Amino acid sequence: MSLIGDGVAGRPTRHRAEPSTTDRMKVAAGVAVAAGALIGTAAQVAPAIAAPLLPGTHDGDEEAAAPMTFQGTAELPVEEVKAATPVVEAAQAVATPVAAPIADLVANPFGISNLPPEIAGPLAQVEQILKDAQQQLAPASAVRPVAGAVSSGFGSRWGEFHYGLDFSDQIGAPIHSVSSGTVIEAGPASGFGLWVRVKQDDGTIAVYGHVNEMFARAGQRVNAGDVIATVGNRGNSTGPHLHLEIWDQAGNKIDPMPYLAAKGVPLQWGPSAH
Repeated sequence: MSLIGDGVAGRPTRHRAEPSTTDRMKVAAGVAVAAGALIGTAAQVAPAIAAPLLPGTHDGDEEAAAPMTFQGTAELPVEEVKAATPVVEAAQAVATPVAAPIADLVANPFGISNLPPEIAGPLAQVEQILKDAQQQLAPASAVRPVAGAVSSGFGSRWGEFHYGLDFSDQIGAPIHSVSSGTVIEAGPASGFGLWVRVKQDDGTIAVYGHVNEMFARAGQRVNAGDVIATVGNRGNSTGPHLHLEIWDQAGNKIDPMPYLAAKGVPLQWGPSAH
């Protein structure tokens, strides 16, 4: 009655223009609040939300097309503010089902959260590719030193104690560092002719004896699998082979076979694929 005035008996020619616009503004405000967390997808849902909120004309109502104005103060009565609350809640309730599936599609590639699916998807693929490449390029924890057969083990031999493993192979065959570490010596050695010693990252020392050529020098950092020398027949040797010793952190010579097996390199008599 405050809109059409007292004493007006007929139906108004306008379809409650002012209240309708106010209600529309309240609904728009509610939808805006609910859509605040959906910035990445606002472009997709905005047309559907905005369409019913825009003021338009009604068939046969020329007056509805005229600009609408508000009279009075800019403050809303308390009753209207209270009445707006359920409208906002209803708008939020409508927006909630839209937000849930969208949030499920958002991944966190490289630790970045709240990315739109069209960005998160490709980034997640790139992250996985980099992880796979890193695993392939990363050095192994331990490898077999040569491909030749194990010809002599750790223990008593010919009345003496043999402190390493012998691998028979041809002269010039590559010798690989069994583990990552730092070369502490590469040069002449009594009984071995030439040797290379590597202090490994776990504190042990790997000794490679009777080598023919040396490709590493003292102070050089090597990774498991790096070629550090070639098989030879120097020193006290009965034929081309590699003599491998492992010294523990206290300098005691231990059996290389269980040491390498514990690192995932099982050894047996004869050639191996490792």
